[in-house]
Amino acid sequence: MCFLSALLALGAAGDPEHEHGVGPPSGEAVALAVVPTLDGDVLGDAAWRGMVPITGFIQVQPLADQPASQRTEVYIGFTEEALYLGVVCHDDEPDALVVPTTRRDAWLWGSDSFEVVFDTFRDYQNGFAFATNPGGVQVDTQLTHGGFNANNNWDTAWTVHAVTGDFGWSAEFEIPFRSLRYPSEEVQTWGINFQRNIGRNNEIAHWAPIPRQYSLYRLMLAGSVSGIRPPPQRNFKVMPYARGKLGQGNGDGTERDGDAGLDVKYSLTPSLTLDLTYNTDFAQVEADQQQVNLNRFSLFFPEKRPFFLENAGRFTVGGGTVNLFHSRRIGIGEGGRQLPIDGGARVSGKLGRATNVGLLHMRVGEAEGMESAESTDFSVLRVSRELPSRSAVGMFFANRDGAGSDNQTFALDGWMGLGEVASVVAWAAKTRTPGIDEDDHAYRLTGYFDSEDWSFNGSFTEIGEGFNPEVGWLARQGVRSVNLFGQWTYRPDDFMGLLDIKPHVTYFGHWDFDGFYESGFLHIDNSYNWKNGAWAYTGFNVLHEGVKQAFPLGNDATVPAGNYDTAELIVGGATDNRSAFSAGLNVVAGGFFPGERLGL
Repeated sequence: MCFLSALLALGAAGDPEHEHGVGPPSGEAVALAVVPTLDGDVLGDAAWRGMVPITGFIQVQPLADQPASQRTEVYIGFTEEALYLGVVCHDDEPDALVVPTTRRDAWLWGSDSFEVVFDTFRDYQNGFAFATNPGGVQVDTQLTHGGFNANNNWDTAWTVHAVTGDFGWSAEFEIPFRSLRYPSEEVQTWGINFQRNIGRNNEIAHWAPIPRQYSLYRLMLAGSVSGIRPPPQRNFKVMPYARGKLGQGNGDGTERDGDAGLDVKYSLTPSLTLDLTYNTDFAQVEADQQQVNLNRFSLFFPEKRPFFLENAGRFTVGGGTVNLFHSRRIGIGEGGRQLPIDGGARVSGKLGRATNVGLLHMRVGEAEGMESAESTDFSVLRVSRELPSRSAVGMFFANRDGAGSDNQTFALDGWMGLGEVASVVAWAAKTRTPGIDEDDHAYRLTGYFDSEDWSFNGSFTEIGEGFNPEVGWLARQGVRSVNLFGQWTYRPDDFMGLLDIKPHVTYFGHWDFDGFYESGFLHIDNSYNWKNGAWAYTGFNVLHEGVKQAFPLGNDATVPAGNYDTAELIVGGATDNRSAFSAGLNVVAGGFFPGERLGL
């Protein structure tokens, strides 16, 4: 509570201060007389002729603060319906482009790519990112909390096409204004930055310079683009669905089945969105990635359902082993069993310039064949207030009511920026569950430090035995946990083609309230990254597991009670990803509870 009081003492919310002393670069958007053809051919498209491009990219690696080795040109235009980007990535070696994938939302690191980030409200807290590569892949991300939280599962409607040629490669983006959120002014200036990756030498360059320890998502370091004239927010979208089934059995007559539902999205204000759903259908949602559980604790599966994804970061409190709100608790039962969502409403976005809000209410029924026909109501309220100097303070409430029980979660949280390289984050929570009157609390205090060469973070977490966030996700209860991480980044000038070497140490430990050492993990490693994209690591782990009660592991094994201290060797790497053939190998060998394991 003292930490939250200190945050409030920073003063009433005002415009966040820019982090660097040198003025950021600026550009201007142009009203287009001709809509781009969207085939990726920027140089041959009449829509871009006569426009002055944005240039002057600066490397962040391998040669920090030096001009980019290849020229990049960015054209920004708009119509009444959409924002357009024309990007020309000149390259002296077009045959050496690294294009490993064309799958949507693929990881583009280490390959040739281009990414743009928008801070439409210029609040340095919330934004949108769009990326592509020479293959025309689509990658979109929603950003919250200054870019610290990135939701890669968020997908919106936009188009991009790319082409390659003797000049290098180019791409054309069409981003409908209805896919973004922005203020109500007639003429607007947005925060914006660009990143170009050149795969063959692991080069990263930005338009607005960013120190090495930060990513493109550091919104406070973005440049700006002025002259944008978007239409008033009139986002109103209705998405009905209907499905049916007709089957003929063996003498049992004809089986008929059908269903229908509706989703509605409406912009209450330019920055506040209302989502409504009735008889929600998630039949087309991407399946979960398969995971193998090799310990005693629950696995975490991310949310994939579109209804819950927009502005998901505005509901977030916690992270790692504790998430006070996990939307998969709504409509998904044990073992991934789908439960019918009768309907619900969600309001999310911003009130004014500095207040973030998330409000949700959903009603879930029972699946067919269940004995109880009682519905369950889920309600969530999340409010946070942005403060100067990368700071914020917030509150959270969640309620689950129905199916014979009720449960509430209450929380306060805060974030304090300390200069440009450090920050402190804290949250404290309490739950209320019938029949549980003790140890129903949890809290965490975390510190971060990131300079160009050094990175540290550490946290202390306490979770009571009775802490029970039934609308959240919890890995374990009744523990006190310590997490520590430290890394040094060494960048040799010219040694064996290395880009950097990163020796690092990680430790986490968990103790119950009686002092019993439940789990411990010490990881000591060196990672090596080459300019050509190859990488390797060598390290070892020291592990401890304290088991009070035997538990099953898989279908055929049981781990007996006892204390298990083991060690394992880890090595791995991958060859030059520019080559037509690239190979990689990861090996883990060592002890595993009372036995041994070898992983490849």
